[in-house]
Amino acid sequence: MTLSASMTDSCRKGCRWPNPLCRKRNCPLSDNPMSRGASDMRAAQEEQQGRPPLLAGLHLAVSFLTRLPLPAPRLVEDGGLAGCMHLFPLAGVLVGGIGAAVYALAALLLPPLLSAALALAAMVAVTGAMHEDGLADIADGFGGGADRERKLAIMKDSRIGSYGAVALLLGLLLKLFAIAELASPGLVAGALIAAHALARAAIPLAMQWLAPARDSGLGASVGRPSPSTTGIGATLALAIAALALPAGTAFAASLAVVAATLFMAWLAWRQIGGQTGDVLGAIEQMAEIAALLAAVALR
Repeated sequence: MTLSASMTDSCRKGCRWPNPLCRKRNCPLSDNPMSRGASDMRAAQEEQQGRPPLLAGLHLAVSFLTRLPLPAPRLVEDGGLAGCMHLFPLAGVLVGGIGAAVYALAALLLPPLLSAALALAAMVAVTGAMHEDGLADIADGFGGGADRERKLAIMKDSRIGSYGAVALLLGLLLKLFAIAELASPGLVAGALIAAHALARAAIPLAMQWLAPARDSGLGASVGRPSPSTTGIGATLALAIAALALPAGTAFAASLAVVAATLFMAWLAWRQIGGQTGDVLGAIEQMAEIAALLAAVALR
């Protein structure tokens, strides 16, 4: 995946955290042995993980999940990103809200399909297509690799193959037509905000179920969120969905997200024995699509 966390010069090109945040000794995504202890220290980190202050945690969550031009987050201790994952749904609200605003403005002059295309383009631009990249990578890896090692090697390759291209295209088309089918700006706003909040909450949930599939990379280096962090994030996402959608639709969308997350987690466990950053990105995408389809079905 392009979000490789290693801080060597050869991979700095794809790092999400440019200077001044990029520090070999204290990067929240670093694979450098200097930035993290031995395996026993990582285990202790998972058990005793503090959450950063609310605003600092939200700043870190939004900075990580979007490409918005925010000041670089202050350096955090190892596990700081995992400690703010309960705020991921709020970052999802921001992304979905931007998409909803673009759709509402475009709908004043354009038909639903074109308005949906502009909204989708805006959301992809805001996130830098980081989750779409994960979906394409696991499609290539799971579809083209003969064994676990080969699958992981393909997923780490930044080039996109035929499986990845098809998965990416299908995912974008499903979201595009789901948004267009909702048509009403009010329905679109509720569905996008709820879908993005629920999908971001699926990331720490999957990390509770799956261990990292490799010792390096994004899925391993950020640490594992504590059960309380995951629970707060899930509760927050459910509350957002309940406010954004009618009760029955919110319930159906939440169930669809849980089902999509469970399926993708099971698939990753079967294919590579755990999670990576690509797997987490793909889980977010499938959860988002599931929520939007549930909203369309019960509109």
